[in-house]
Amino acid sequence: MGDQRREPGGQGETVPELTVRQLVSDPQMSIDLRRMAGEAGLDRPLRHPRVQKNGLALAGHFQGVVPTRVQVLGETELSYLDSLSNEARSVAARGFFSMGLSCVVVSGGHEPPKALLTAAEATGTPLFTTTARSSRTINALHAVLDDRLAPHTRLHGVLVDVFGVGILLVGKSGIGKSECAMELVMRGHRLVADDVVQCDWRPPGMVFGQPAELLRHHIEIRGLGVLDLRRLFGITAIRERAQIDIVVRLCEWKDEEEFDRLGVEERFHVILGTPIRELRVPVRPGRDMGSIIEMAARNEMLRRDGGHTAHEFLERIETKLATRPVTEPESIMAEESTPGDSKPSAPLPSWSTLMPQASGTESSAWIPAVRPRPKGEE
Repeated sequence: MGDQRREPGGQGETVPELTVRQLVSDPQMSIDLRRMAGEAGLDRPLRHPRVQKNGLALAGHFQGVVPTRVQVLGETELSYLDSLSNEARSVAARGFFSMGLSCVVVSGGHEPPKALLTAAEATGTPLFTTTARSSRTINALHAVLDDRLAPHTRLHGVLVDVFGVGILLVGKSGIGKSECAMELVMRGHRLVADDVVQCDWRPPGMVFGQPAELLRHHIEIRGLGVLDLRRLFGITAIRERAQIDIVVRLCEWKDEEEFDRLGVEERFHVILGTPIRELRVPVRPGRDMGSIIEMAARNEMLRRDGGHTAHEFLERIETKLATRPVTEPESIMAEESTPGDSKPSAPLPSWSTLMPQASGTESSAWIPAVRPRPKGEE
């Protein structure tokens, strides 16, 4: 089973706040919002990136209403209010606005009923109208809220784009992250961020990284100093933002430490609550780290297409074991089995009988006879 870990030394995950005033004046807002009441509440906070369209609240069922979401009232909700008497409409409006809502948007170009205007002004709740239909209104609000309220954090590492795969290089200071990124840029790949990676989460579960503003397009190489890659290599050597697909942890090579040699071990690095596959790659003089990172990116593209080389290799081993004829020593052992066994089983052959032993001092990795089950199948 893979282990999940959160980057130590991260500078803390934060969820920013947005006020109603900032929302309606945001330059990315693609619809016009006209305030009808509740000017006193324009500085109320919005803390949730999803809007809410809960018509049941007008009927007195308040369970599930989140006051810090933008509340949208469309044609269905307004038609329900029109079906009520004046007194019942006022009761419904007062109950709805008494929940301390951050703001309410009436879509479809409908004029809000007087009961809504009175209740909004009495509670200081900003009430807006827009000519856009509910679907477009919700999409426009989500576009701004997702960007402004995205959870974010800052990590120490280097983010590169290799064949369109976002790879975050992490490891202790001086391990060679920037030098590896520089080698990849020399091979035609792109740098996203060096040293400080600003990460933000986007639905349905993606983490994106971008550079800190002061470090944009720059990389630090010990002995050379700070280099501007855009001026040295052109615009094709840098990328402003990329999704993090793989985390590669660079580790010092230690003979006594075991590293994954088959590719079946699943490790995850958790960023903003999202597990991202992590690879541990040992570093020592003579290893071409640029080529290794390129191969990691190519293997990730293969996995996206449904291929998994390690699992396919182990399946071939299982097939070989299942179809291998019984040898004479195995037949003798079968005859010496406990009397009464109808079908005595022969012992599994060793790895050396399936694959010739490689020459040299380093022994081959042990191959399990049964492929490990992927997470979720156990």
